[in-house]
Parts: sequence; structure tokens; C-alpha cells
Amino acid sequence: MRWTTRIFAAALCAALQACVTAPISGPKPAAIAQTETRAPVTILISIDGFRPDYRTRGVTPTLDALAASGISAAMRPSFPSKTFPNHWALVTGLRPDRNGIVSNSMEDAGRPGVTFTMENSRDPFWWNEAEPLWVTAERSGVRSATMFWPGSNVAWGGAMKGGHGEPTGGVRPEDWWPFDMAVPGEQRVAGVLDWLRRPTAMRPRFLTLYFDAVDSAGHTYGPDAAETTAAVAKVDAQIGTLVAGLKALGQPANLVIVADHGMAGTSASRTIAMDAVANPADYRQFEAGPFASFYPVPGHEAALEKALLGHHAHYDCWRKSEIPARLHYGTNPRIPPYFCLAETGWLLNKTASTKDVPDGGAHGYDNAAPEMAALFVASGPAITALGPLPAFDNVDVAPLVRDLLGLPAGTGLDGDDAPFRAAVKGPARN
Repeated sequence: MRWTTRIFAAALCAALQACVTAPISGPKPAAIAQTETRAPVTILISIDGFRPDYRTRGVTPTLDALAASGISAAMRPSFPSKTFPNHWALVTGLRPDRNGIVSNSMEDAGRPGVTFTMENSRDPFWWNEAEPLWVTAERSGVRSATMFWPGSNVAWGGAMKGGHGEPTGGVRPEDWWPFDMAVPGEQRVAGVLDWLRRPTAMRPRFLTLYFDAVDSAGHTYGPDAAETTAAVAKVDAQIGTLVAGLKALGQPANLVIVADHGMAGTSASRTIAMDAVANPADYRQFEAGPFASFYPVPGHEAALEKALLGHHAHYDCWRKSEIPARLHYGTNPRIPPYFCLAETGWLLNKTASTKDVPDGGAHGYDNAAPEMAALFVASGPAITALGPLPAFDNVDVAPLVRDLLGLPAGTGLDGDDAPFRAAVKGPARN
């Protein structure tokens, strides 16, 4: 997802004062390490838009060392390969069709006239279909802290009074920071380390950390650009700072490092104008890009289906109930009635205009496409060094984190911990 809007940037300090228990300073790390034996913590780290093959560019010494001391894989994202749906899949163990976050933008009959976007995503209504890890952790007595993870600023299980305003009820992590693109990666790492400098009783055992620079560079310049490689190198260095800080604190940590999706190169020359495919009088197009979705004008369904449905050059269109089963997508009522998916690297525009389509990158394509594969690296005291694993679905990550935290296994999830059972040491489950 392109985080182009800096959410409430002018009010960041006030938001942190009102909504966040700020990380506090404590004794110097060396002093803590000398007097305290610390129990391991688990840190779930997302590098948005990080393809596994970015590690082959020779600029990721930190990630490479962690992979060598633990496990790694080219992970399959859930469909659609977008930011919000996959971040929620990673922490719920449910695919978007079941976790309720079916896209970066969506509508729901329960909120007429309202569109879910990053800017108005605080309403628990959108998130309450699936419980995230930090809620499970808090309910189990495991203190949690989240740095910018999508959905972690929401009072999960609560409600907005009258559908707007401030939420009532619900559960949040004990500590959380709302997303702000202006906060550099170094400060995000410092915030996590500050949380871990706290006395034992106030120290989180489960933490999340989020980086967006690689995704932003991939969108703007494309996945193969030097600028994207530079962003990869910078985030790797920031994770190196985290690793060094943990060592200075004497804080053992199980690091689970993931991406939400990959990135494919795009071009203004590879676009389809949907208003040239179907008559705009027959539909309202809701989404555009790697996939497109449509609401029919009442009474115009037959005309729209005649124009849309079937295989076309560089894209396919279906009724939502007929989306291929392997995508696990199409039953949630928030998905529009008609859905088209572009060939990787192509874009489905609303019109023929390409002024807003630079030669850059996009995601949202078939989750089996190699370009959509996502990074996975895990290392720490509870992880055996087994090296590369076969590819697996990202809904398996939540069960892994549950094992590392000693949380209940969970029931009815789309994922399980099978890919990691040989790697996770027994005591991690206690």
C-alpha cells in the first residue's frame, strides 16, 4: 500500500500523549544486562512490500545473518495481495475473505455512505470479524506493544458511538503508536527498545514493528530500481540497530520478520480502460489497479455481465461467487458483486487516462505470482537453525507467534504451525 497520507501528522504529539503510553527511559542497557536475567520476548516485524529476492542484492547483511541462524522462506501472501488485508491475515490467521479486511478500500451495508480507507480506519466495526494476536495476548496476561501495525490503534471489539466519534469499549495493546509516515525507521526502532528498557512488570513480551520505506520506493521507482535497493539496505541497517540494541540490553528475542506482499513493475503502456470495455451507465467501478471491482446499476446486470465476464487479453472477470476457489475470496459481503483481476504487471484503469500511472510498481495481483511473494525470516532462542523452508501461506504466521508466546493454539483458523514444528523448540510453547 502506498502510505501517501501522513495521518494526523500535525497532531502526532497530541495523539501520542492522549492515546499512547510513551516508551520510558530507564537505566543504561549495560547496567540492566549486569543485574537481570531477562526472559525472551517475541517481536513481529513487517517490512511492507519486501520481496524475498531482494535479499539476493547483497545489501541485507542483517537479514542474511538472521536467516542463517534460523529459518527463512518465500511466503505466499493472502489474496488480494494488498497491505491492510495481509497485515490482518498475519496477526489473525484468517484470510481476508474471513477476517473482514477484504481490501485497502471497502464498503459495507452496515455503514451506508462510508468507505473504509486508511484515513478512517479507526472504527472497530471494520476490524471486529477476527481477533488479532495482541488482543489474544492481552487476554492471556501477555503485555503487548505495537509500533504502527495496521489495525493496532483500533479498540478491538468495541464500537463507535453512533457510528462516529471515539470508540467505546474494546481492547488495545497496552502500548501503541498510531501510524505516521514522518516518523523515521530509526525512531521506530528506538521506541521499541525504550519499551524494553522498562522494569519487568511494565515490559511487553510481544511487540510489533512496521517499516514502509521499501514499499514506498517500489511503488515510486519500481522493484528493480536502485532507489528500491537503497531502501532495502536502509531498512536492513535499521533492523541491525534493533539487533544491536537488544544485545546491549541483554534482551533475548525471537524475531519474526515478514512482508505483507511483493511488488511487480508497472507501466502506463500496460493499462486497460474499463470504460471502453463496459458502458459506465451500467456500473459503478469501486476499485482500480491490479484488480477492479464493480457494483451494477440496478436492472443493468445482464448488460454488465455480457461485457465483463470471462477471459480477456491481460485480465479475467467473474461474478464474486465464481472467483477461482484457490484464491479463497468471494464470500464476504464486503466484496463487490463483480471482480476483475489483471495479468501481473497490467493495470485496470477506470478510463484511458494514464496521467496518474507512472512507470513504477504495484501489488494486488494473483498471490501465486512470484512477484507477489513475501519475505519471511525468523531467528531467536526458540528457533532451530534449519535454513530455508518450503513456501507456505502467510496465515501460518499467527500460529507460529502463538507458539512462541505460549498462547492457546486457536480454533477455526485458516493457518497452522505445521511449517515450523521442526524448527520451534519445545520450551517456546510453555
